[in-house]
Amino acid sequence: MGFLSNKISKEQLQAGDHIYTWRFCYIYAHHGIYIGDNNVIHFAAQGGSEIDTTTISNKLLSSFVPQDSFRCSGCGLNAENNNGVRVSDLDSFLNGGKLYRFEYGVDKMTFFVHLRGGTCTLVQADPVEDVLHRAKVLCETGFGRYDLLQNNCEDFAIYCKTGLVVMNQIQGGRSGQVNALRSLLRSGDSVDYVRSKYQVDLSNRKDVVKVAVEDLPVKLGWSSSSTFV
Repeated sequence: MGFLSNKISKEQLQAGDHIYTWRFCYIYAHHGIYIGDNNVIHFAAQGGSEIDTTTISNKLLSSFVPQDSFRCSGCGLNAENNNGVRVSDLDSFLNGGKLYRFEYGVDKMTFFVHLRGGTCTLVQADPVEDVLHRAKVLCETGFGRYDLLQNNCEDFAIYCKTGLVVMNQIQGGRSGQVNALRSLLRSGDSVDYVRSKYQVDLSNRKDVVKVAVEDLPVKLGWSSSSTFV
């Protein structure tokens, strides 16, 4: 892995890594947690698609990308719950793409050099055992309703790594690639974009709290009827 790139080889993978791969001409990245034994736990919309297109905003954004690029061939949903959190082998997750590792606890210089959102954060990751525990629990309980802007695959992976939850959803979720895009569209200026990218990093936000994975449904108001729709 170089200073300007988070690309790694499969041999460099470690259990608990937050990994991602770019989809369709680097338009967006799909994220997950590597749990070892060549398996990845990741979050996606129901029906085998990595992006939910049932809402107007999601449908508009996804209209720019061929729908086949959203599909993860060979990815298996939890057979019992069908809750959107799934276990896949690494090759199916990558779907022909290159492997990258999301970096935690980077210094400010590294953070600013990586201009693209959704590749690193200033926040420190939790111990590996906590990361794996969260991912495996969520594989059984789900991660709420998938939403491209507020609750997506990157949000899932960042929660597994940090246990942090954004309570003010109006300001956006944890996803760096979504928040960076919001900033760019809002300002249209590269300097403002860099400044906003820093401001919306979890390390600088005041609306994040640490929540145990067992308390997520209550803390976020997920009911059994709303979690898996």
